Amino acid sequence: MDTDSIHSGYSHHSNRSRGSNKQSERSSRDRHKSHSRDSSSRSDKNVTISASSAQPQQPDQSSAPTDAQDDNWGETTTAVTGTSDHSLSQEDLAGFGKETEGPVEKLNCVRFLPLALTLILGLLVLITPLSFLVLPQLMWPERLQACGTACEGLFLSLAFKLLILLLAGWALFARPGRASLPRIAVFRALLGLLTLLLLLSYWLFFGVRILDSQDENYQGIVQFAVSLVDALLFIHYLAVVLLEIRHLQPCFSLSVVRSTDGETRHYNLGQLSIQRAALVILEHYYKDFSVHNPALLTAAKSRAAKHLAGLKVYNVDGAGSDAATAQSRAKIAAAARQRDTSHNELYYEEAEHDRRVRKRRARLVVAVEEAFTHVRRLQEEEKKKPPGDEMDPREAAQAIFPSMARALQKYLRTTRQQHCHSMDSIQAHLAFCITNNMTPKAFLESYLMAGPTLQYTRECWQTRQWTLVSEASVTSPLRHGSEFQLKSSDFSLVVTSKAIPHLKLSEEYVHPKSHKFVLQLQSETSV
Repeated sequence: MDTDSIHSGYSHHSNRSRGSNKQSERSSRDRHKSHSRDSSSRSDKNVTISASSAQPQQPDQSSAPTDAQDDNWGETTTAVTGTSDHSLSQEDLAGFGKETEGPVEKLNCVRFLPLALTLILGLLVLITPLSFLVLPQLMWPERLQACGTACEGLFLSLAFKLLILLLAGWALFARPGRASLPRIAVFRALLGLLTLLLLLSYWLFFGVRILDSQDENYQGIVQFAVSLVDALLFIHYLAVVLLEIRHLQPCFSLSVVRSTDGETRHYNLGQLSIQRAALVILEHYYKDFSVHNPALLTAAKSRAAKHLAGLKVYNVDGAGSDAATAQSRAKIAAAARQRDTSHNELYYEEAEHDRRVRKRRARLVVAVEEAFTHVRRLQEEEKKKPPGDEMDPREAAQAIFPSMARALQKYLRTTRQQHCHSMDSIQAHLAFCITNNMTPKAFLESYLMAGPTLQYTRECWQTRQWTLVSEASVTSPLRHGSEFQLKSSDFSLVVTSKAIPHLKLSEEYVHPKSHKFVLQLQSETSV
């Protein structure tokens, strides 16, 4: 009796203490919400900076969604009723209207090295023919022969050719790099080396044949400079063929498979090196593949862990040398016996999840339609006010967002998308829809269907580092059966190359009168 009374009193005390602890935790969470939001934004910046450095750190998947934003923004937001216009919580919505700062990137000198070398080589290309014309005028002007109209025509031709070469070189080479490749581009290096050899050869010929002998034929010197510009124009034409035209004809079909969920895409590429093909695949990945959601992949792992955690093994014979081995074998045998009934459990879990998703979706659709109806009512009221008192679309979005915040957050949690959408991004999208007079269905399309990676916030894709893994050299061209991987921090893209088969078409001539027929009607035939 005493033991029972002591136990009941202890349980009563523990329940009261647990309830008081929950109330204290809830009050402390409400008091320090703004401080946690500021600290979470600071942690976002820190993660972005460290990921863009030379040695990126592996992000913690379990804590990344909670650090990126406040998960309780839907529950702590004050709702807008049908009779209130601007019933907002100043504590929870104090961060409205603040733009998220872009990630800070460190300056990488290696990234701008190819562009700097290209600019230096282009400057040499422009200075060299002009130097051929100016140096004789400065060193022996009194001995030069006047060439008259012929030289003037060559000057005009040289000026226009240099202008065309400058514009063509700017359009082809003076472009910022899209990515930092692990190795140098072979064709670009060969073209730069060829241009450098051409300039060196012309300078050697100019120094030996013109400067040493102080040639008096100025017209021949001008023609020598014009021939250099012509050769440079042909090199630029070769660059256009090798860098822009050669890979346009499809030669290979590349299959790209994401290692976590098996999503697959197929792309046709031309004659490219492995590193250039990897760059093209990554550009297509950000616009064709749906955003990677690691939260959807934890269901199977948690289910397997739950099965193994529910198994208990008792050793009735005492601890022996092979007790651990026997225990593991017993767990494997018990898991194999439960395998026959695991498909039923999976079926009912998926059915329950689908039912919850449909229920949350229906509530979200109704909440968004009511919020947009409230916006239309506010717009009709704003038309009656003076021009200076009209509401900004951002203010309208802040006014109606609390009414749909709870339903939207529950839906995002059910579909495990809460880490892809922050409160600021949702409000910005809502303001965009209100500004362009979009329907509720247009607003919900971004949350009901998973879109490509670039459609989400910058934190979802900008801090990602890629590593190219290939058995063959990354500068070697694509071949039939080539395989390589593009590894990220939490998944990888497996790429397999297959050559497009040679197609042979044959022609079969069809006579124009072969498909015609004549219908003969007899007099006895009844029509």
